Amino acid sequence: LSNYNRLIRPVGNNSDRLTSKMGLRLSQLIDVNLKNQIMTTNVWVEQEWNDYKLKWNPDDYGGVDTLHVPSEHIWLPDIVLYNNADGNYEVTIMTKAILHHTGKVVWKPPAIYKSFCEIDVEYFPFDEQKCFMKFGSWTYDGYLVDLRHIAQSPDSDTIDVGIDLQDYYLSVEWDIMRVPAVRNEKFYSCCEEPYPDIIFNITLRRKTLFYTVNLIIPCVGISFLSVLVFYLPSDSGEKVSLCISILLSLTVFFLLLAEIIPPTSLTVPLLGKYLLFTMVLVTLSVVVTIAVLNVNFRSPVTHRMRPWVHRLFIQMLPKVLLIERPKKDDAVDEEDEAPDGVLLDTPPDVDKYLGLGGGGGGGGGLSLGGSVGGVGGKRFSADYELPLALPAGAFGDQGLPPLPLPLPLPLAAADDDLFGGAAACPAAAAAAAAALHPHDVSPSFDKPSHEMEKTIEDARFIAQHVKNKDKFESVEEDWKYVAMVLDRLFLWIFTIACVMGTALIILQAPSLYDTTRPIDIKYSKIAKKKFMMMMGPEEG
Repeated sequence: LSNYNRLIRPVGNNSDRLTSKMGLRLSQLIDVNLKNQIMTTNVWVEQEWNDYKLKWNPDDYGGVDTLHVPSEHIWLPDIVLYNNADGNYEVTIMTKAILHHTGKVVWKPPAIYKSFCEIDVEYFPFDEQKCFMKFGSWTYDGYLVDLRHIAQSPDSDTIDVGIDLQDYYLSVEWDIMRVPAVRNEKFYSCCEEPYPDIIFNITLRRKTLFYTVNLIIPCVGISFLSVLVFYLPSDSGEKVSLCISILLSLTVFFLLLAEIIPPTSLTVPLLGKYLLFTMVLVTLSVVVTIAVLNVNFRSPVTHRMRPWVHRLFIQMLPKVLLIERPKKDDAVDEEDEAPDGVLLDTPPDVDKYLGLGGGGGGGGGLSLGGSVGGVGGKRFSADYELPLALPAGAFGDQGLPPLPLPLPLPLAAADDDLFGGAAACPAAAAAAAAALHPHDVSPSFDKPSHEMEKTIEDARFIAQHVKNKDKFESVEEDWKYVAMVLDRLFLWIFTIACVMGTALIILQAPSLYDTTRPIDIKYSKIAKKKFMMMMGPEEG
């Protein structure tokens, strides 16, 4: 090689065309950086050409037909990676070349290339990426150096399996689906000569187990947590807190997604669509929860329940939603059962005088208990025991004098408006009736007793107060029941929306239905050897 000039193209005539063949042997798919859109690969760049200056007769040199010479000493085609992403266009490791006595030169240097790969995040993380590596001569046109693929046939520029995968180590993140190669000739505006190049296409399909476990399942779980907000009782006070916590969790996943995918505005990734859908659900759940809480804490003082609200949410919807309200307590039948209460120790003829009826057995008595009937089908308390007592000797030796009882005391106007008029308790009504019919009064009473009059008035006031309180609480319970029906209604609505949204968004990825077997398993000898080693112990 003392007279060899490595700067001159090895052709006999300067107008002759030198045919250079190249191919790729993929060793590792090191990384596919989604955010920076860079594919890192470990390859062997196989190159072949003929150098007429490097021919010899093996018989003249003791049968030596091949030589291994440093590649720095011979002419090399300036094949570079056009779409590189790190500034290294050429092979950086200059290995030795193999010279054959026929003038054929074989050079297979290893290289780690970082090539630009446009990432399509539409179906992330169930995505397929189509990357490519474009090689060509940097200075020579097609008339000087004709670049062709090693496995290319004369009548075709397309190679189905353009990358050798025999020594490929399987990737834990990607499956290689297709590796076609195609030869192109490009004409630039500056020149008339064609510039050939070879594009190696690599179609990758993501292995989804990692992202399914770490992203999809947590996101689906969080979306279904938004449904449980409506199962939480309104009185617990934690409904809005749960909604806000779920919203914050979704924000964390959004930040994680932004760190993974490239900042593209061309399309929204599938996982991003699902997170947006879940965030809309959670936001709506916050709005609905606030509305339900507003209904739950309504009272007769602030709101009046419309008839259609009562008919729809208390009578109709509970049957549709399979909600059964606890049965109301039956009112005590006054004709069949004597009312329970505190009896005033009075002479037997006081009952007749007051028109209240006698106690069952023993001496006579005044019963101020009894059942307070419901209004409008509502449930109220029954059998109020009033701790009334008359002072001893209040009636003297002659018994209770005649008592012209006053009419029932009116309650405040607010109570009349709220409950449709205040009705006196049965004891007070009977006493008033007795006062209007003096012929039923025992002639043994001469003067009214001030203590008895005051006691009955107090009893009437207490009974009416308890009755009004029960009416107030009954209306509050109706509002709480309406809120519970609303919660159950939105529980079903959000559950259906969550299930359908999850299915429609997640299941639209085409790769979920692709049953094509990856070709890296088919062609890789390393993968086959590993598979045989795994199957060997099982068969043994």
